[in-house]
Amino acid sequence: MLHTLIVEDNATFRESLKEILCDRFPSLVVEEAGDGKEALEKIETFVPHLVFMDIKLPGASGLEITGKIKARHTQVIVIILTSYDLPEYRQAAEQFGADYFLSKGATSAKEIVALVGDISTRIGFDLNSPNR
Repeated sequence: MLHTLIVEDNATFRESLKEILCDRFPSLVVEEAGDGKEALEKIETFVPHLVFMDIKLPGASGLEITGKIKARHTQVIVIILTSYDLPEYRQAAEQFGADYFLSKGATSAKEIVALVGDISTRIGFDLNSPNR
């Protein structure tokens, strides 16, 4: 099973993303974190394969949290999903080790689902298999 962590302080957006992913991929295991501290705790106990990370979080930058995750767990795939689609944030995301950078306003649910499907296949999980 593909373990996914959604790190987002907006509970409504976090729940919507979780619902989209779980509806399309019922075998996906999803945990949530509302801030950077909770995210770092869950990384150690849940050990996700995939993380959706917001940039603006209470108490910490999602970019800094991404750097900490990638320093300890290089195999974890981090997708920055933010409203702040600025060149300087894209560059910083790359420097902190993010694998993808998506804009909340410009990325559709269909595109997110397609990306998760592609990533899961690439790392050896078939989320479309009947043996979920």
